[in-house]
Amino acid sequence: MSSVIQGIVDTQEFARRMRANALRMVQRARASHIGSALSICDIVAVLYGQVMQLDPSQPAWVERDRFILSKGHACVAIYAALAEAGFITEADLLSYGQDHSMLMNHISHKVPGVEFSTGSLGHGLSFGVGKALAAKKRGQTWRTFVQLSDGELGEGSNWEALMFAAHHGLDNLVAIIDYNKLQSLTTVEKTLRIEPLADKMRAFGWSVREVDGHDHQALSEALAGAPWQSGQPSVLIAHTIKGRGVSFMENSVDWHYRSPDAEQLEQALKELQAHA
Repeated sequence: MSSVIQGIVDTQEFARRMRANALRMVQRARASHIGSALSICDIVAVLYGQVMQLDPSQPAWVERDRFILSKGHACVAIYAALAEAGFITEADLLSYGQDHSMLMNHISHKVPGVEFSTGSLGHGLSFGVGKALAAKKRGQTWRTFVQLSDGELGEGSNWEALMFAAHHGLDNLVAIIDYNKLQSLTTVEKTLRIEPLADKMRAFGWSVREVDGHDHQALSEALAGAPWQSGQPSVLIAHTIKGRGVSFMENSVDWHYRSPDAEQLEQALKELQAHA
């Protein structure tokens, strides 16, 4: 089985379309978390466009790779990716955040292609560890990818999961940290310092790499090449920009909770198109 969207070689365009759809969804629903969604679009585009083994015609295909969005508030990025990949339609995106829609404001397993409902931070990695352990015990070769936020590393359950994964040699597990250095109200540094992050991950028994989280080639090489060390889980520290792609949203904590108005949406879409 080939990657879900082998026909799409331009992951930059894939990410641009994701960003545009994510902005439209949030503006239409008067929702929030757009900054958090925009920061992971390049990572997700590379995963869905080049790295993961998936089949949109069979969302429950046994040999599929598993993707867990631990930072469930960034769900519009994943919904947009699933529409691009063919799991859902662009028309489905119109219902985001509406009554009776399967596209909830935090990611839901009711959506084809979504493995796990998340919202409370710190749960995704533990669930992903369980998936990876199950694959090992069953002799299956699929991998589990878990997208984490930097702010949620303040949750102790993550560190229990990190220890457990290393102890059991889960080299079929890849964690990706969206290290945009901002969380809900201020910087990660001011909220709860997590540095030296790479050293901590190595001390917990993980193989570590750091990349520019918006560099598609670097992301592809790192993610496609995992595991980087046999017998060790892999963690990719992706240095990103919150609100990436929209000038007035970049590196601004305001857009964790704000929703763009019609004029701001138009400006944002023009900026994305200008860089197409």
